[in-house]
Amino acid sequence: MHPTYDVVALGELLIDLTPSGHSQQKHPLYEQNTGGAPANVLACLSALGRKSALICKVGDDFFGTALHQSLVRAGIDSSGLVWSKKEHTTLAFVHLGQQGERSFTFYRQPGADQLLNEDEIDESLIHKARLFHVGTLSLTGQPSRAATFKAIEAAQKVGLPISCDINYREPLWPSSGEAKEMMERLLESVSILKVSEEELFLLTGLTDADAGSRILFNRFPLQLILITRGAQGSDARTRQTHATHPAFNVKSVDTTGAGDAFMGAILDQLLATGQNLDSLEQTTLQQWLAFANAAGALVTERYGAFDEMPAREAIERCLKTNNVIR
Repeated sequence: MHPTYDVVALGELLIDLTPSGHSQQKHPLYEQNTGGAPANVLACLSALGRKSALICKVGDDFFGTALHQSLVRAGIDSSGLVWSKKEHTTLAFVHLGQQGERSFTFYRQPGADQLLNEDEIDESLIHKARLFHVGTLSLTGQPSRAATFKAIEAAQKVGLPISCDINYREPLWPSSGEAKEMMERLLESVSILKVSEEELFLLTGLTDADAGSRILFNRFPLQLILITRGAQGSDARTRQTHATHPAFNVKSVDTTGAGDAFMGAILDQLLATGQNLDSLEQTTLQQWLAFANAAGALVTERYGAFDEMPAREAIERCLKTNNVIR
């Protein structure tokens, strides 16, 4: 059977409330944007012409309706979306620093995304994919934790490669120890892993890319580890080789979604080549990183993420400039 989707993802679909100036009375104003890391990854893939579907849960409220409409506009299959009549859609207030660096305050105690149940997983969607993608916010509590592992099992049944973006948000976890425990359980099934330097430290106690990656390769059946380092660029590592690429020099106003754009672009490149991860060469990894770094940089030039993912033509133009941070 020919796959219907390039990527099916499971995870949070929520509202990002992003700063957008001040009122006449000098009160801060916030703009409603579609957010959630797995959703942003699929938005990037959609902007690159890939077919995808999202398994998620939102509140049966105004915000949930807006999020559903966002999926439809982006061309992401929303048949895996479940409506909660018990809890509202999760909200995340975005705080931006001087260089566009962001932090979050979540309204989620719990939010609808955390109430996704095992019996609400449409396994037929997963079986129609070429690759399954998952984050870790769905592991922060039950029942979404059990639903996540059920979806992982469904992907394993049909031999799908599984990608994971750790996307650690400390306030959403009871403790860093529990976060690490759940992430390690997830990594037992993952082929492609993306982490930031901070997340690499959480998992290994190290920030060094080489030493930290060796620990992860020794402990888990990973085939590709991606490490994002903001303005310092990114690394890609397999068990045989590794590559690095600098970040592109752009005027960033909001770094929300930069890592998600990076992840989506990497998955696009993997899907385009269809290469076996174990046979990737250094030059290929460098090309993938360049493409993904460009995607991540471009999305930071505008506020929001989901609706601002760059098209392939924009990424290719960025690559031709070779305007990297040296």
